Amino acid sequence: MSELNLTNEWDKTFPKSEKVNHKKVTFHNRYGITLAADMYTPKNATDKLPAIAVCGPFGAVKEQCSGLYAQTMAERGFLTIAFDPSFTGESSGTPRYMASPDINTEDFQATVDFLSVQENVDPEKIGIIGICGWGGLAINVAALDTRIKATVASTMYDMARVNANGYFDAEDSEEQRYQKKIALNAQRIEDYSSGKYALGGGVVDPLPEDAPFFVKDYHHYYKTERGYHSRSLNSNGGWNITGCMSFMNQPINTYSNEIRSAVLIMHGEKAHSCYFGKDAYKAMTTNSQYTQNKELLLIPDAVHTDLYDSGGKNAIPFDKLEEFFKKYL
Repeated sequence: MSELNLTNEWDKTFPKSEKVNHKKVTFHNRYGITLAADMYTPKNATDKLPAIAVCGPFGAVKEQCSGLYAQTMAERGFLTIAFDPSFTGESSGTPRYMASPDINTEDFQATVDFLSVQENVDPEKIGIIGICGWGGLAINVAALDTRIKATVASTMYDMARVNANGYFDAEDSEEQRYQKKIALNAQRIEDYSSGKYALGGGVVDPLPEDAPFFVKDYHHYYKTERGYHSRSLNSNGGWNITGCMSFMNQPINTYSNEIRSAVLIMHGEKAHSCYFGKDAYKAMTTNSQYTQNKELLLIPDAVHTDLYDSGGKNAIPFDKLEEFFKKYL
């Protein structure tokens, strides 16, 4: 376990609840990386509790919407943790601002390891919530970890698909992938020669007038008081340029139609990313024996970041999440 320099003050993008107890915790994954998390526990809880681990969005930190999800679900009777993935936020791992299909899947499994040995957790009642890119990774974990009894993928991205094919599959050709690989491998040499990893840049700021709607959507969250955080990659310098390279050639969710545990995929009906959720649900239920506990929930009029926080449309269906986890945990 690495010794982490954890922030003690409340530095979240959402107000602190008086209904739950909060503390910082650390645990390690099987690659020796120490992960930092916020634990939320219902006040006056006495029995062993069902537990939920939360992560995402991809490039965010636990002080943003994963913490909001965790705190809100703790208000509803669950022990929860919101964690920073390896190489980001307050968690350890170098170089910084890297991503990995394997290590980031392991991050979720490490939270299950940690929760399973807590005295106030029922190890047979553990679920996960993944938001944005971590929604796709949550489905990947559900296909691998039989200890997870219920999974929610919220406003999900398939990070393998978007890295290999571009947005809306607009770059889905062998030639376009080859040109990306040329550029990324050239960047590797530059990084090795300079001794540092060049950042790809976070959400664009200032916002161009002709920016696509989804860029405006992200800007409205990450670059304003609504969601800005000093440790968030998306709010600042972004991932390393080569940080997500391996996703191009390592598709996730290969065996999602073999998931036996419960899965809820929820997406804003007007989100630019909605095709990821719809296609993930289709893949998960096609030629599957285990469709009875799978659900796709489309939220009317909601866009991608409407499922990030409780502002604006209050689009996050927390009543549905409570019902889902109480049923399957």
